[in-house]
Amino acid sequence: MDETHQPLPASRQPLIPRTLTEWRTLGLLGGPILIAQVAQMANGVIDTVMAGHASAEDLAAVGIGSSIWMPIFLFFMGLLGALQPIISGYNGARTFDKIMPATWQGLYLAAAGSVIMILLLRHVHPLLELLNLDDNTARISQGYLDAFSWGVPALLLMTALRGLTDGLGHTRVIMAFSVLSTLINLPLNYIFIFGKLGVPAMGGIGCGWATTLSNGLAAIALLVYLNRSEAYRRFHLLADRVRPNLAGLAYILRLGVPIGFTIFVEASMFSVIALFLAPLGPVVVAGHQIALNVVSLLFMLPLSIGMALTLRVSFLIGAGAPDTARLISRSTLILAGLIALMFASLLWGFSEQIAALYTRDVDVQAVTVRLLAFAALFQIADVIQVTCISALRGYKDTRVPMFIMLFSFWGIGLPLGYALTFTDLIRPAMGAAGFWVGLTFGLMSAGILLGWRLVRFAPQSPSHR
Repeated sequence: MDETHQPLPASRQPLIPRTLTEWRTLGLLGGPILIAQVAQMANGVIDTVMAGHASAEDLAAVGIGSSIWMPIFLFFMGLLGALQPIISGYNGARTFDKIMPATWQGLYLAAAGSVIMILLLRHVHPLLELLNLDDNTARISQGYLDAFSWGVPALLLMTALRGLTDGLGHTRVIMAFSVLSTLINLPLNYIFIFGKLGVPAMGGIGCGWATTLSNGLAAIALLVYLNRSEAYRRFHLLADRVRPNLAGLAYILRLGVPIGFTIFVEASMFSVIALFLAPLGPVVVAGHQIALNVVSLLFMLPLSIGMALTLRVSFLIGAGAPDTARLISRSTLILAGLIALMFASLLWGFSEQIAALYTRDVDVQAVTVRLLAFAALFQIADVIQVTCISALRGYKDTRVPMFIMLFSFWGIGLPLGYALTFTDLIRPAMGAAGFWVGLTFGLMSAGILLGWRLVRFAPQSPSHR
């Protein structure tokens, strides 16, 4: 039985058993998503650690290269992520004949996105010049991106096919192939970075080739699985191929572009904050990066629950169960709130121990401990907003939430953070903590506005096209 095909709780059942049943379904969907997210993060950690053992220049180059391709990929990931609620809705409505046409429109968009992303990554010389890098670091950065770009089609192919597998409730599929990609990437990094088995040592550039090959092999393995698996017997990628359809492409773009832009704006904002903090010195920047890394790791759990919520809500709406969709949307806010309080308590109670895990520098530890106190409040606001926006995506409501996030981040969070960090307009300048306070207020704004929209408008949204 598919995870999203769990029996719908009867509306006459008591509220608590219905809620617990839905939370169990979220766990079945979200657990594999969490493992897949962690596996994907592990690739970045592996690249960073192994490049750092090659040289400081290789580490810097891989870090710069990653900071360039990641926001671009996140945009296309969000765009193609529209396939998940679309296909999940068709799955709930039992309109299986619409699933493969939608999948193929997503594959065409992935192909177009690959061309755009490759062109961008292969022509970043002007940006590298603006960063005033030394010649060798700039050379390694461009070489890393050139090598990485060869794997972009495989990366976006897997992202598009995730819409099919996750949309059908098979979240374990991408989990398995994400883990496979990580397991392949580790030895390939060692071979290409340090020059083993007759391969010349490439340093940081080798990270790009290792990622390309691991993504390519995982994508091929995924295609073989989809072609031979019993679960996908009724869905044939080649036999059910359809031509590009303007209406189908426009439907995905209408839902996906706001998601992609929202994710891109959020990711780019953190890059902007890092640049703003640079004049405050390396100790402050290091403490900020540690706090941000801790929050990002903790965020994987509510993010995974949110992605599962998107799938579940779209399935229920497609299945004609709006009352249950409303129940799971609102009750998950309670679950998310409990998780946020648990994480906040962890950050407050063990900030010194957490900081010590990352660095032995006493000054950096002091900055980190102070920022983690603000990060605890940030975490609560962030968990609430991601739950609300995930539910809205299940209702296929993406355009207005995009403007809400844009207003909250760039209209409230960033300006307020800048004022608190560098000026005495509101209170004496707070340093890096000011940005964390500003972001927290921005996220609080997003949570309130998104929650209001979820309560007022989402239940009236159309079930599916």
